[in-house]
Amino acid sequence: MEFAFSASDHKAIADLIYRESGILLPDTKAKLIYGRLARRLRACNLDNFPDYLARIANDAEERARAVDALTTNHTAFFRENHHFEHFHRALWPGFAERLAAGERVRVWSAACSSGEEPYSLMMTILGTDKVAAERLAHQDFRVLATDLSPRVIATARAARYPLDTTRALPAAMRAAWCRRDGDMEELAPVLRAPIAFRELNLLRGWPMKRPFDVIFCRNVMIYFDEPTKAQLLERFADQMVDGGILYIGHAERIPPDVSARFRCIGRTAFQKVS
Repeated sequence: MEFAFSASDHKAIADLIYRESGILLPDTKAKLIYGRLARRLRACNLDNFPDYLARIANDAEERARAVDALTTNHTAFFRENHHFEHFHRALWPGFAERLAAGERVRVWSAACSSGEEPYSLMMTILGTDKVAAERLAHQDFRVLATDLSPRVIATARAARYPLDTTRALPAAMRAAWCRRDGDMEELAPVLRAPIAFRELNLLRGWPMKRPFDVIFCRNVMIYFDEPTKAQLLERFADQMVDGGILYIGHAERIPPDVSARFRCIGRTAFQKVS
């Protein structure tokens, strides 16, 4: 290894990341920590982890870069597609009626990574209908899409993806919403219009004042311990309308401490109990 990396270095970094983000980095993640932070040591012209730890203890910007580097951002268009199918079948007809009557509908993609989740939701709603997209842009429908990582939020806002990524889209949707630009494809502005991308740490304060009808928070809680999961889910319940829907990842479960606040209505789909 280029840099010495001791057990005490690992523990100090794991403790910091847990405090900052709730993410657990056990001993089995030592190679991941080393591999991702070695690049930061080089960028800071440092030659050992203790000096880097001292740096991130006093440098908020570098500390944010360290947290970003150690955050996993795996995603894809229409990942765990059963949630989008459920949304389209069970929720969207009622939402469309409310919007046509001038009411509001709000959705939160609470760990949106590089944007594939909220964009998949928009394509689920619109199919290939550009006229419907123009109409929706003038209704009171908004999607808040947040993530801890400034890097992936920047990618999401740009809405530009490698061809290998967009090839996973259904052909008709890709033709309707993607524009080729060299070795990338860019999503149409009208598809992007209802989405607001923001940086947000789920374990810190939330600036949102009004409740959400639907929250997607998928494949995030697998990195949290049970108390952190319970705390987050309590806050989600508080941030939802009565009867609001929460989608979580296929490997995630509602902890017993908060199970009374939700009832299962489908495959990893839960409704807030009034």
